[in-house]
Amino acid sequence: MPDLNELPEVNEANSDAPVKDAKSGNWVDRFAPAPTRPYLRLSRADRPVGTWLLYLPCLWGLGLAMLGTGSASFMDLWIAVGCGIGAFLMRGAGCTWNDITDRNFDGRVERTKSRPIPSGQVSVRGAAIWMAVQMGVAGLILLTFPLPAIILGLISLGPVAIYPFAKRFTWWPQVFLGIAFNWGALVAYTAHRDAIDWAVILLYLAGIMWTLFYDTVYAHQDKEDDALIGIKSTARLFGDKTIVALRYFLMGVVVLMGAAVVLAMTPNAHALAIVVALGGPWAMGWHLAWQMRHFDGDDTDVCLRLFRSNRDAGLIPVLFFAASLLL
Repeated sequence: MPDLNELPEVNEANSDAPVKDAKSGNWVDRFAPAPTRPYLRLSRADRPVGTWLLYLPCLWGLGLAMLGTGSASFMDLWIAVGCGIGAFLMRGAGCTWNDITDRNFDGRVERTKSRPIPSGQVSVRGAAIWMAVQMGVAGLILLTFPLPAIILGLISLGPVAIYPFAKRFTWWPQVFLGIAFNWGALVAYTAHRDAIDWAVILLYLAGIMWTLFYDTVYAHQDKEDDALIGIKSTARLFGDKTIVALRYFLMGVVVLMGAAVVLAMTPNAHALAIVVALGGPWAMGWHLAWQMRHFDGDDTDVCLRLFRSNRDAGLIPVLFFAASLLL
């Protein structure tokens, strides 16, 4: 556990400095009250793609559950809204925890040294309090869900707590990120169906493959600094063979998500509805293939742009699942 008594001096000169890898002119820098900006930056609110990547598997899980039962209700609307708010809060809490544990590393990496803790905008104790507040509000939302989903939501805290340390002991920290970031698929599916089955397990595994894809691309931004300070990642592990690995991850997404759709919808769903739902993983696969064609592991701007494009990639199955449900 990090020592919260290690309190860096809050640097007033940096108290309103934006984070390097945030888009210029983002809503936090433009509209948020000045005292809140360091904390919102700590939660990555100025970089919303991470919230999308946490939220979209929730929508996958909910959509697959509704396709399996062929029904929807007002409770499902709340599950979608509640998961969205919870994704924002828990992504913020997880990023805060990540920055607390990584503060000594972040200050030595060019892309991350401007983050609120290493730059002195927020103290470690202040960050810990902010993390607890976010988790508390997210917990209140979780309590509105059915009991099986609540239990799953509480279990998810384990992977979230472990992830920041994974890059210190394994070349596959992206697996731990995938376990944590796609847990919402299990929660949302269970909130609708009150149970876990093989269909959602396959969907969950597809999500982990997706995370391996996009976070390997993302990690190429830091591979040189990571090598200097001894941080492990799949980007460093695969090196020049990254494209080969990405191809396998792409196939994993398409095959596992497609199998999840077939398993959830047969034998009760109409054949046309199944075909439309299967269009989701196939179309998403084409988007990932487009990313592969443009991938350049030595160009940090390209890597960041491709990483951000995964919001659109993850939305594709949501749209196809919705169209299938209408049938």
